[in-house]
Amino acid sequence: MTTDSSEPAPRRRRRWPRVLALGVALLVLSAAGVGWWFYERLDGNIRTDTRTANELKKYEAERPVSVVRDAQNILLIGSDNRGGKGNGKYGKDTGTQRSDTTILLHLQAGGKSATAVSVPRDLMVDIPACEGPDGKRTQARFAQFNWAFESGGAACSIRTVEKLTGIRVDHHMIVDFSGFKRLVNAVGGVEMCLKEPVDDAEAHLKLPAGRQVLHGEQALGYVRARYSIGDGSDTERIGRQQEFMSSLVKKVQSNGVLLNPAKLYPVLNAATSSLTTDPGLDSLKDLYALVRGVRDIPRDKIRFLTIPRQPYTYNKNRDELVQPDADRLFRQLRLDRPVPVSHAVTASAGGGPKAADLTGYQGTTAARGICE
Repeated sequence: MTTDSSEPAPRRRRRWPRVLALGVALLVLSAAGVGWWFYERLDGNIRTDTRTANELKKYEAERPVSVVRDAQNILLIGSDNRGGKGNGKYGKDTGTQRSDTTILLHLQAGGKSATAVSVPRDLMVDIPACEGPDGKRTQARFAQFNWAFESGGAACSIRTVEKLTGIRVDHHMIVDFSGFKRLVNAVGGVEMCLKEPVDDAEAHLKLPAGRQVLHGEQALGYVRARYSIGDGSDTERIGRQQEFMSSLVKKVQSNGVLLNPAKLYPVLNAATSSLTTDPGLDSLKDLYALVRGVRDIPRDKIRFLTIPRQPYTYNKNRDELVQPDADRLFRQLRLDRPVPVSHAVTASAGGGPKAADLTGYQGTTAARGICE
């Protein structure tokens, strides 16, 4: 004989799919909430440089036009701003700043290659009349390149680069000392191999020779060091900066950062909090679209070059272009054509080809680190 006492059990079992579905829904909503919080935080880190955008609009008629659709040119500016925690020891914060490092990054259409061209800070160039931080206009002058950023900020640097190269600058990014240190620390440091010890009081750097991993403070000192390494020229310092950037790219691509959320978030947080960009790159969505377009570029197709230069005729402590090499390089980039690289720069080599070097441009690639 059966009784009704066993009937509720099947009903309890039928509740489990509903409870499971509810639990899964709550987990999904929670994950989405955490993801949105991360997104909002990262997105809010980025500072927008509207002043530069407004200033460039005034000179739209004289700026170069883009020649190849989908190719992009981004001016990367490393500011030597002494403001911010821990930066005072690099010098007094006078309220002005210079472009300690400037790189024109050309991204070939279709994500085929990336070419980063360093502009020497001591290169003698025509700097146009620009609006300074105080609102006053400066006079056009022939001077060393890094004066453009000091006198007129990113807008003046962009206009100077465009006048020099004939290449339209689509976007720009500015990173200061603090941002650079945070980014290097976020990837766990960058491995370099020094051929000789370094003891540079001005850069606050003391390192032994040999293979080692440089973290934030040491990395900043290494890329800034000049007079205590090699011949003390800015050209050699650019070569070291390129090698460091090459190793940094290799580190990011090789240790799964882009595919590992636990590693990716600290890198994104450091990168976004250190950036000041134009309105076209001031959101995480815009930056992601940019990264997505270049993440699959083979490391041997990521090149670091220096504008062909030689000592300036009237001042050996300054630089001037080597022609026709420089114009040929600018034309290749402007037309989105491959740039041949003749051989890699070493830590003790110069940063640009001699006038007789017509086979290509000296530089290094992200596939070749200094420790290899």
